Parts: sequence; C-alpha cells; structure tokens
Amino acid sequence: MAGRGSRLRPHTLTVPKPLIPVAGQPIVHRLVKDIAKVLNQPIEEIAFILGDPAFFGDDVVKSLTELAESLGAKASIYRQDQPLGTGHAIMSAKDSLSGPAVIAYADTLIRADFSLDPMADSVIWVKQVDQPEAYGVVKLNDNSEIIELVEKPKEFISDLAVIGIYYFKDVNDLKQELQYVLDNNIVNGGEYQINDGIKRMMAKGKVFKTGEVDEWMDCGNKEVTVETNTRMLGFLHADGKEQMIAKSVTLNNSKIVEPCHIGENVVLNNATIGPNVSIGNNCTLDNVTVKNSLIQSHNVIKNATLDQAMIGNHVKYDGHFKTISIGDYSVLE
Repeated sequence: MAGRGSRLRPHTLTVPKPLIPVAGQPIVHRLVKDIAKVLNQPIEEIAFILGDPAFFGDDVVKSLTELAESLGAKASIYRQDQPLGTGHAIMSAKDSLSGPAVIAYADTLIRADFSLDPMADSVIWVKQVDQPEAYGVVKLNDNSEIIELVEKPKEFISDLAVIGIYYFKDVNDLKQELQYVLDNNIVNGGEYQINDGIKRMMAKGKVFKTGEVDEWMDCGNKEVTVETNTRMLGFLHADGKEQMIAKSVTLNNSKIVEPCHIGENVVLNNATIGPNVSIGNNCTLDNVTVKNSLIQSHNVIKNATLDQAMIGNHVKYDGHFKTISIGDYSVLE
C-alpha cells in the first residue's frame, strides 16, 4: 500500500487510499478482515508495506497496528523507498517472507467463500469477467492448474482475471525467485513485477491453483469507489451482521432509505438520506437529499441535492451541484 493513489485525488492528497472509508470502514481494514474470514485460521503477523513516512505517518501506523492486533496478529511496518513495482514492494518486506502467507494489494475489496487447495503450492485469486482482454488472466491446463499468466490478451485465453491476492504455502519460494529478478534486473514496464517471480516458480514445477471470488470491487478512482461503496452497503445490509446506523444519529424531520451506513453523532435536519449512502462521524446535514454517495467525517452540508458524490473530511458545503468530488478541509459556501 505504498502508492499515493493519484487517480483518487483530491481525497488521497491528505489520506492514503487504503485508509479511505468504504461503508464505514477503511478499505484496507475491510480487505484484511475479509481475507481472514476466507483463511479461517490464526494469523500470526500482518506486514504492511508503506511509502514515504511524511505521508504514511504515525497515525497510519497506529491504525494498521490496531487492525493487526484486533485479529490477534503482530503488525510489521516496512517502507518501499522507490515506486519500482510489485516485486520490489514485496521484497521490501523480505524479513517477513517465510512460511504460509497471503499477499494482497490494498486498493481492492472482495466477497469470497472458498477453501484453499491443500495440494497447491500457491493459489491465485481470480474473478470471472466479461472483458478479459482488459485484465491480466490465468491460463489453465486440463487439471485446472495455472500454467501461464497473460496480461491483456488480444485473443481469448480465459475469462478468469487476476485480482491481486495470492496465497503461498511457503512464501520463501517466491522470495528466492524475486531476489533473482532483482539481482538480474529483470524488469517489465520499467518495474520489478511479482509475475516474473511467479513464472519462475511455475517453471520449477510449483503447482498453482485458482481461488474464485464472488465479488471483486475496485477503489481506484472516485467513480468506482462510490460504486464499490454502493455494492458493499448492499452486501452488509443483506448479511444483517453489522450495525449500519449508529444509535446516536439525530433525525429532525428526516428519513433514511436503506441501505446506508451512518456513523456516530450525525445530525440530519430536513434530510432524505439514501439509498446507498455512507456518512462518517460528527456530520451535520441540513436541508439535503443524498443518494449513492460517500461522505466522510466532521462535515457540514447544507442546501444540497447529491448523487454520485464523494466528500472528504472537515468539509463545509452549501450549494446546488449534484455530482461532486471534494477533498479534505474544503469550504464551498
């Protein structure tokens, strides 16, 4: 999670993308918890690979440490000092690369329920997609083993797209191959890639299988993040296991159209909220109608009709725009 999330600006100018909340929780918190559910076994350590300490500072480290400890695990913090690709990022955490491990990119969310194949040396998590030519996909043999990774195939290879979550029975195998990639300066697109390490493992006979997820949700830019928020709210509402609307919400001549996720100490005056709206803690909304939107914390919003909106933290907004994207500490009055 070392990248700066430039496609999600202005929201990532002040908050790292994996800590942007979706349906009431930071992206990386939801991802880690969902992976833990799939694994269904104790987790000893969670290693987070961060970027520049000036941006990924003490508050980020504290949040991630609390996340790991909530799952009974130790948090390890590593820094990727240069943006030199996925393989380079993973090797920034080489001191933690031993034993069984999951590697995941922290800008995606999943819904999954499958068991890891105990016969596989590695499992690559995939999702069936309608336009495989737009993704990296896996090629399978007759035994449903992965024998090749193909990036944006021009001819049909398969419709199983790689989503960026991997399991290794012994991640030291990947570590050895990525060390070879680094030592021999094997680059693609000017970067060291995890795929080059995986391909070397395959060439040595390691068995790779697929784990297919039910849902794969991106958080790459504002539009897809708002869409992901909508989809996640629907899943959570259907599950009925998570408190969606805080008891401290104050309703004055207002109504909530579910599914919504509304945080603590939110005041709604003459407001219609939902469906598909997330609102963080300590917000006041006055004379507004909001749907299909993601609003973070400590905001004051007046006289607005919003749809497909994304609003950061500590924002004051009084206006009549409908589709907006406003970063932290902005004032529009």
